[in-house]
Amino acid sequence: MPHVHEITDAADERLGDYRALTDLDLRTKWEPPHGLFIAEGELVLRRALRAGYHPRSYLIDAKRVDQLADLPGDAPVYAATPAVLEQVTGFHVHRGVLASFHRRPLRTADDLIASARRLAVLEDINNHTNIGAVFRDAAALGVDAVLLSPTCADPLYRRAVRVSMGEVFAVPYARIEPWPAGLAQVREAGFTVLAMTPDPAAVPLHLLTADQRKRSALLLGAEGPGLSRQALAASDVPVKIPMRRNVDSLNVAAAAAVAFWELGRDDDEIA
Repeated sequence: MPHVHEITDAADERLGDYRALTDLDLRTKWEPPHGLFIAEGELVLRRALRAGYHPRSYLIDAKRVDQLADLPGDAPVYAATPAVLEQVTGFHVHRGVLASFHRRPLRTADDLIASARRLAVLEDINNHTNIGAVFRDAAALGVDAVLLSPTCADPLYRRAVRVSMGEVFAVPYARIEPWPAGLAQVREAGFTVLAMTPDPAAVPLHLLTADQRKRSALLLGAEGPGLSRQALAASDVPVKIPMRRNVDSLNVAAAAAVAFWELGRDDDEIA
């Protein structure tokens, strides 16, 4: 393990990366511009390391230092009591493990479109819980990459990373602009853009043809408003999940999981 620095003062300037982690506005202004993100919990931390992200520092409950003695690299380890951790971060760090990582340059939409067979395309999903859950769905259910409209939430925000269980590191993503005109490049690359909608006239997912499934880009909208009229107009096929008991829709993460499974159920690599 790198050298451990004991921290007794919550105002210690070395802990600037971890200050006020519950303040979304502050973190949004701090993390992306400084090229950083925060990982919470040992599982997420180790998945970030495994994915090749470079740690800037670790902040650990002093009682857990010995359990993390195998941390690689030379990033400093700051150890503090739970009370100090809470004063710094603004919440009780019940997992006892935080780390600040350097971001990597985003891949381009063109790059992902060229190398993927199945895409998820998200419009205006600005809830970090939903973003994290959709990435976990994508990793588990055979989606090769995720494209985000400009107004989607940051997948590397702490809550999104935690909800995804670190799977945001496993699925490449890119911003697609302009929106929704950028969908034209998805279609031109041979993808069928499938727009998820509760419209009764939409095609049930299980009735899609083999050609429509072959190289699919599933378009998902935000909770409540769903997809914009412009995004629907830029898609190829409106699709739906058949519902019972007059339920009109599912949470976007639940709908994504159902749709990803349906589109990938014939994949040869399913165990």
